[in-house]
Amino acid sequence: MTKVTTGATMSLDGYIADASHGGFERLFQWYGSGDVETPTANPEMTFRTSAASAQHLRDLNARTGALVVGRRLFDMTSGWGGRHPMDVPVVVVTHTVPEGWEPESDSFVFVTDGIASAIDRAKALAGDKQVGVNGGTIAAQVVEAGLLDEVHVDLVPVVLGAGIPLFAALTIAPLQLDGPFRVVEGDGVTHLAYRVRPAA
Repeated sequence: MTKVTTGATMSLDGYIADASHGGFERLFQWYGSGDVETPTANPEMTFRTSAASAQHLRDLNARTGALVVGRRLFDMTSGWGGRHPMDVPVVVVTHTVPEGWEPESDSFVFVTDGIASAIDRAKALAGDKQVGVNGGTIAAQVVEAGLLDEVHVDLVPVVLGAGIPLFAALTIAPLQLDGPFRVVEGDGVTHLAYRVRPAA
């Protein structure tokens, strides 16, 4: 069965972005805190992390077959220039297909009929690999639909004070997790993985 996971870099006080959808210069410092290079599908984006974080990133890339993201992230990144840095197909949950984009291509599939349909499409694209879901509102929708298997957190030693939580607007809290079943200590980051406990 294809696993559905969500993951994000998170501050110690639980935020994946500040209140203005920024703060990434602090949250993502670990991507440039070491001397081990991890290239991406974008030739202008190479991560330089500790050896432990580099192995974590390689393992993540190897087990991920497709991504599900929201329209806000797609627009903020301008569609990653046409191809996601992980070099996997991306299913975008949206109300309408953005102007100038095909409804479906090797890089992006735009789904307009809800999160369950988006997860189904991503699973078909992922094959025997896992589906990764971006944090925030989309992750909350996947949890509420009962479709999330694991939560991965890259915990960084910064306190933002306010911002956007990993599960924005979650209506079924508290959500019980088991673990962590994986702990990787990087430089300026701790990589954690938890399993979502099935609803009783």
